Amino acid sequence: MSSEAKRQDILDAYRFRHATKTFDPDRKIPAEEFDFILETGRLSPSSVGLEPWKFVVVQNRELREKMRPVSWGAQGHLSTASHFVVILARRDVRYDSAYMKEQMLEVKKYPPELVEKMTTDLYKTFQEEHMDLRDERSLFDWASKQTYIALGNMMTAAAQIGIDSCPIEGFDRAKLDEVLAEAGLLEDGAYGVSVMAAFGYRDKEPRPQTRRPVEDVIRWV
Repeated sequence: MSSEAKRQDILDAYRFRHATKTFDPDRKIPAEEFDFILETGRLSPSSVGLEPWKFVVVQNRELREKMRPVSWGAQGHLSTASHFVVILARRDVRYDSAYMKEQMLEVKKYPPELVEKMTTDLYKTFQEEHMDLRDERSLFDWASKQTYIALGNMMTAAAQIGIDSCPIEGFDRAKLDEVLAEAGLLEDGAYGVSVMAAFGYRDKEPRPQTRRPVEDVIRWV
């Protein structure tokens, strides 16, 4: 396939994608196709390669119903989506946390002496001075920002294979955390809810896509 044809395929996927509010409840995404969508999330980039996320695929109908009262933006999705994903963000992402060091040593395979320098010097300066990440909430928000990279990649990948999706922020964060904690999904508070997403097949055609014109959103200097 030529570069031009590939570009057109990608743009066609972006134009196909829309925020689907309800799905056809009788159509299920094949396992291999949803595994592909999840893999695009897992392979997504993150700041300093931290991967501060977990993708919880909620297929249990009882748990979906428990989520419904505290997820006002997901009322049509929880009952109709083929697959429903809660993307969690890590809370323990400070430069000197055990998770940060484990990621550098065990996942990225950096030598111990380099990890010590990076976590006590480079990342400390980056978080506290350059990004002003000095408290628990700002660090959680920083981790949550990384999850949106994965979310965008997953929705785009889904659109490229003809699967619909919808990002969801309409929920009571504290109460949803409680529901998921009771289900044992937050790993003793190591994670919190960042964003959710529903996937499936549209039950009706959406209205035409609209966007601001190019000259309003792109500036060359």
